[in-house]
Amino acid sequence: MSLKNKIDFAVVFKVKNANPNGDPLNGNRPRTSYNRIGEVSDVCIKRKIRNRLMEVKENDEYKYQIFVQSDDNKLDDCKNLRERAETVIDSKKSSKENAELACKKWFDIRAFGQVFAYAGEKKGSGVSIGVRGPVSIHTAFSLSPVDITSTQITKSVSGEGDGTKKGSDTMGMKHRVDEGVYLFYGSMNPQLATKTGYSDEDALAIKNILPKLFENDASSARPEGSMEVLKVAWWDHNCPHGQYSSAKVHRSLSVNPDGSLDSEKLKSLAGLKPEIIDGF
Repeated sequence: MSLKNKIDFAVVFKVKNANPNGDPLNGNRPRTSYNRIGEVSDVCIKRKIRNRLMEVKENDEYKYQIFVQSDDNKLDDCKNLRERAETVIDSKKSSKENAELACKKWFDIRAFGQVFAYAGEKKGSGVSIGVRGPVSIHTAFSLSPVDITSTQITKSVSGEGDGTKKGSDTMGMKHRVDEGVYLFYGSMNPQLATKTGYSDEDALAIKNILPKLFENDASSARPEGSMEVLKVAWWDHNCPHGQYSSAKVHRSLSVNPDGSLDSEKLKSLAGLKPEIIDGF
């Protein structure tokens, strides 16, 4: 059975001396707007949600199948998305049948959607399937302007060469956000869930992993403990269309500079009170 009622949610997290989402078009510096508001893209957030779901086990087996797996964190031997898609999708079947098979197998497709556009060996063959997912994720923005520190680093040895002198590849740069509190929103749409089979159980799975979104996510750019979920707000509506629009629900959340929530403003929507969950 698909998702019964609309759900809205929000996540407040803190960054301290870390690069939460580097911009490859800007030397991998942390993403910011022109007025220095920090940003973390929705694509980056979905990647972390997928990674946490991939870690969930039941009876010593991975519980959720994920289609978009990163190359450095794969649970199968597929070399690319096309190979993974071809384990399920059959060009002889209709687009509707293939979409249903993909949604049934892969959690992230029935949640976020996916476009399959793969050419066949012969001209005019192949598949082109679009799946629109019921879960939408916003870009995360910092509550106030962030300061970015850039540090030049050197390696003790060249990556190539005969070892007689240091090469140009021994020099590099690292960038970090000194400190910032970020916020992002999300919604789950029951009407779209009926098309992908996204269920209440799937919604609960995302709800359970949001408080620990940055666990097992450490790297050189994000040392252990440098990123932390502070609060998750979860609004369960009592009907498929929602008691209020997502815009009104999101505006009812007021976050203080330290990441705490304004409890009085959370009561502004009659009949809809969020569940507040502390970070892991």
